[in-house]
Amino acid sequence: MQTKKLGRSGTELSVIGFGAWEAGGDAWGPNESDESVIDAMRAALDAGISWIDTAEVYGSGQSERLVGRAVEGRRDQVLIASKVAPQPEGTGFRPEQIREACEGSLRRLGMDHLDLYQLHWPDEQGVPVEGSWGAMAELQDAGKVRFLGVSNFSRELIERCETIRHVDSLQQEFSMVALDDRELIRWCGELGTGVVAYGPLGFGLLTGTLSRSDTERLTDWRADRSEGAFSPAGLDAAFDIVDKIRPIAGKLGVSMAELALAWNWHQPGVTSAIAGSRNAEHVRTNAVAGDLLLDPAVLEDLDGLLSP
Repeated sequence: MQTKKLGRSGTELSVIGFGAWEAGGDAWGPNESDESVIDAMRAALDAGISWIDTAEVYGSGQSERLVGRAVEGRRDQVLIASKVAPQPEGTGFRPEQIREACEGSLRRLGMDHLDLYQLHWPDEQGVPVEGSWGAMAELQDAGKVRFLGVSNFSRELIERCETIRHVDSLQQEFSMVALDDRELIRWCGELGTGVVAYGPLGFGLLTGTLSRSDTERLTDWRADRSEGAFSPAGLDAAFDIVDKIRPIAGKLGVSMAELALAWNWHQPGVTSAIAGSRNAEHVRTNAVAGDLLLDPAVLEDLDGLLSP
């Protein structure tokens, strides 16, 4: 498994990370069993994936509980990232709420510190980001967290955080079917802020295994087709991209998922691509992409296909 430094922190991450959103079992439907989810996480570690991303809102804390069980006895081998969300979904972004949320995450995980703690998405309740980020810095100073990150933030919000404490990471949606933040991600790389990309497989679209009729039968959060990649227009664009890149995957002798993940972590500014699954075999397949080196000619061909 290849690794990259998380911004200027010096910490190395595997270029494929394990995303524990699905482990929460809420937005993706109930888990088959807790043990199957734990098996998938352990398969990730065995395959060379060195970090797991979770959050307080994933399954109302259930994801964190399962992560804690999965890494028991292996804590020193894995970097654990979690997130605090604004109200009403999360604990909130006021300083005292952030401290409370961190303690809650540590309790559910059964740990004494987090490696990476992140603001999950921008607050819309009027809480100034400077106060929230100051509270995050205090947690770092107290040894509760090692590195500080944000998720779904704009450049303007990141710059406001930078006046208080360096932003070690940005977690942002980024894939071949979600390219809107490409320049923001490149800028973060120049700033010394690592980027961990979520949704690198287009939430299933870039695996090449979903047909249009399959998407019509989805019953999880993707069944809302009002906007985004699963809207009618989004699906048209996504399937067009899938049809274009399938021959390249075939020529390289790799799966569509492997190509999409490898392309992702090769992009300027990206440290690691977060791939989640509750299936141990899928996890092992995803991990293969962490050693798939794409030469410049292939990357140039793919960029040509992705250009509008």
